[in-house]
Amino acid sequence: MKRVHVVGTYDTKGEELAYLAGLIRAQGLAVTEVDVGTREPAAGVDVTAAEVAAFHPQGAAAVLGLGDRGTAVAAMGEAFARFLASRDDVAAVIGLGGGGGTSIVTAGMRALPYGVPKLMVSTLASGDVSPYVDVSDIAFMPSVTDMAGLNGLSRVILHNAAQAIAGMARMPAVAGEGKPSLGLTMFGVTTTCVMAIVDRLKADYDCMVFHATGTGGRTMEKLADSGLLAGVLDITTTEVCDLLFGGVLPATQDRFGAIARTRLPYVGSVGALDMVNFWAVDTVPQAFKGRNLYKHNPNVTLMRTTAEECRQIGEWIGGRLNACEGEVRFLIPEKGVSALDIEGGAFFDPQADAALFDAIERTVVQTEQRRIIRLPLHINDPAFAQAAAETFLSISN
Repeated sequence: MKRVHVVGTYDTKGEELAYLAGLIRAQGLAVTEVDVGTREPAAGVDVTAAEVAAFHPQGAAAVLGLGDRGTAVAAMGEAFARFLASRDDVAAVIGLGGGGGTSIVTAGMRALPYGVPKLMVSTLASGDVSPYVDVSDIAFMPSVTDMAGLNGLSRVILHNAAQAIAGMARMPAVAGEGKPSLGLTMFGVTTTCVMAIVDRLKADYDCMVFHATGTGGRTMEKLADSGLLAGVLDITTTEVCDLLFGGVLPATQDRFGAIARTRLPYVGSVGALDMVNFWAVDTVPQAFKGRNLYKHNPNVTLMRTTAEECRQIGEWIGGRLNACEGEVRFLIPEKGVSALDIEGGAFFDPQADAALFDAIERTVVQTEQRRIIRLPLHINDPAFAQAAAETFLSISN
């Protein structure tokens, strides 16, 4: 039976959590109360803090009984994420907490697939919760008052939270019976290409386009890991530039990791690898002030990658592609990688492009499933988009 998991630090918020659990049970739903406290053990829960802590890679001793609370909170968050990932009975998760509790509970929520209802009632909800949400679909509800015992207002807030999570758990979204979904990456400077690919494939696929801003790539790969994509057209891999050279829209070291883990049909390219992103021009690091900079708008400044940087980018991408054992095709547009990297454009640099292309081709170990394809085209040429779409179709059937 799927159950609503009510989670929090029962050592400090036990009264509020028990009240919340009771409200949800009153809706006729099965409830599992999970303690993620790091101090005194709590009674009256279904899963104790010690049971959760045992999921830490180094065991419960790495979580409980520590003198430093910050270390304990981080360790419990890791343990809770592993605990939730091990469960097959999660209908929904609702958490209640202040700073420490919010950190722990949302660490576990982020480990769950998209679509599993996740609601966090938190004292932090009216501020910047982006570190807690990251690229997940966690919903936040402000607790308004601090959670230091029940009061007239907190009972109303918890009542509303209970009704919200009960409704989501009782009426889960039905998996669509429509077209399979594809993930595509795009930047303004590759829009022409990606939208042409979408036009070619949208009759047969639900095309989900992600802005390649760091979070966009991570969101797409989380969808892949969650089993929600049938394939990927990763035309715009620019986030790697910011990862390697200090830009403000970076990928993580796990970029391409979901492709390796899932073996989804994958068509990639070098879109916008000619640029590193910074905010307004006065924020560009002093070391880069003499570089080829392009003012994209008042708030975004682009820096052209050099031949040496392109070599490093190509080797990094090539190494990651070598870990991918599914059907992989990586397309190289020999006449330019973005709208700025075209003859007469601000970032036109055939030498830097050649360093990039050669490094990829030299690094990638080509097999029957993993191939590099060079095309005498610009990335935004209609023929390149057609080639990318047809290449995907050839490996997805």
